[in-house]
Amino acid sequence: MPETSKTVTAAILVIGNEILSGRTKDANIQYLATELGKLGVRVMECRVIPDIEATVVATVNELRAKFDYVFTTGGIGPTHDDITADCIAKAFGVGISEHPDAVERMTRHYGNPALFTPARRRMARVPHGGILVDNPISVAPGFQMENVFTFAGIPSVAQGMFQSMKHRLVGGDPVLSRTVRTNLPEGIIAEPLGALQKRYEDIDIGSYPAFRNGKPSVSLVLRGTDDARLATAAGELIRTIKEMNGEAEEFAS
Repeated sequence: MPETSKTVTAAILVIGNEILSGRTKDANIQYLATELGKLGVRVMECRVIPDIEATVVATVNELRAKFDYVFTTGGIGPTHDDITADCIAKAFGVGISEHPDAVERMTRHYGNPALFTPARRRMARVPHGGILVDNPISVAPGFQMENVFTFAGIPSVAQGMFQSMKHRLVGGDPVLSRTVRTNLPEGIIAEPLGALQKRYEDIDIGSYPAFRNGKPSVSLVLRGTDDARLATAAGELIRTIKEMNGEAEEFAS
């Protein structure tokens, strides 16, 4: 059996009525999950919730107790419905006010005091004890409260914020993957695939059907932290498929 690996977990919390209504398409979950995976942080749960204070507070408290890291996106802009910062403060039981460093950065950015409107000043408010997260795109910062990181919802800004703070994260063993593609349908390979999963309990094996060139195709994705063991499992899977007179090829994933 492989050595026990170090697992570091995370949850992504997307906050915003515009996502739930379908008006805005979320682009942050995929980006954050991919980047966190590179650092050895496994995203175990993603949630999309409305701009309702009680819901945000309860969800933040639930997730921060359950996972090593929590990343929130959305709700830290200048309008009345941007309530995330206040909700985070309430979740931690602290006050909230303008952060002097945030005010300084934004004052310098806008230059003309008339442009640094009261609405924009709302974005300088940070829960007490919060550590700023740099925003290289539009200056108004995100912030960190213990293991909770709060980012803007705009994808380019969220990405910039993540890149500016990722050095603060302590990851586990990076998650690796191998993909085997076959022409056999899921109904045919389900039983041997399940048997393979039982033999390799430390590897996550997923089956993803699709059509390629108008023909059925199934991608079997194996994910784990031990590359040698992944190679062994993938090799066994390919042999099994070929013994069933199916086509099987491994490709980069």
